[in-house]
Amino acid sequence: MSEYGDTGYDGGADYGHYEAGQEHESLDQLHQAAGSEQNYDSQFGVYEADHASAENTSFDQGHHVEYSDPNGTHYEESDYTSYDHSAAETDHVFAAEGSESYSASEWSQLDALQHQLDTAFASATQISTVSN
Repeated sequence: MSEYGDTGYDGGADYGHYEAGQEHESLDQLHQAAGSEQNYDSQFGVYEADHASAENTSFDQGHHVEYSDPNGTHYEESDYTSYDHSAAETDHVFAAEGSESYSASEWSQLDALQHQLDTAFASATQISTVSN
């Protein structure tokens, strides 16, 4: 007797399964990266100098002559020299220099990958015959 019912035919063959179809799949991949960089630099220098000087000069000179003779003549002379000098000087120098810099950069990267996979398949089972 066969597995398909009693048809009166028993050829000793087993029929299996048959399947066919299609598959559709897709692959989506997204990669994103971002970054930034900032730099700041400052450099300053200061120069300062002070100078001060003072000078004082004082010069005094005196001369006196007096003469009297027996006849009653009288002579007198006086010379006097006085010199004074005062000076003061101050200097101040101030200098400053500097530099300052700033830089910034940003970046961003986006990679996208899409792949479509289409397949068709068919499969069948074996037919096996049994001989007696």
